[in-house]
Amino acid sequence: MDFTATHGLRWRDPGVERVPAPADLARWFIEAGLTAMPVPVSASTHRSALDLREALYRLMRGRVSQEPLDRRAIDVVNGWAAKAPPAVQLTADGSAKRLVAPTAGKLLTFVARDGVDLLGGPHADRLGECSRDTCTLLYLDTSRAGSRRWCSMEACGSRHKMARYRRRDAV
Repeated sequence: MDFTATHGLRWRDPGVERVPAPADLARWFIEAGLTAMPVPVSASTHRSALDLREALYRLMRGRVSQEPLDRRAIDVVNGWAAKAPPAVQLTADGSAKRLVAPTAGKLLTFVARDGVDLLGGPHADRLGECSRDTCTLLYLDTSRAGSRRWCSMEACGSRHKMARYRRRDAV
């Protein structure tokens, strides 16, 4: 889901692209914890990654709005998920370690497989979209009651509460 957030303010045209260049995607891989080392990203892999991101977003939005899932988006995600991921090894301390230097394509395979696991798993009905009018971030509702409304309480939730307070105070 974090990958879908690399395109922000989707309601605006064209929105905010947070990985506009291959180097930005390489940096995102590190920041997302997919790798500890920089990986080269070609222009074509970057374009394919953005296609994967948008496919995941369309599928997650489809689940949130309970609409039929987009067949093209399914094909894109399944195409990535079917590729071989980097090999991993369990270390003595119990952590997973990648055996070979990962490629950008192999890291995108992890992203696609996570998407498949989420969309096809038991928590798919816990996907949500922020209730703030100007936010299109998706989230996984892990609250006990399943009643979360905001992408984060620190951002959109507190802004909504402050706006509601100001309206009430103005009256």
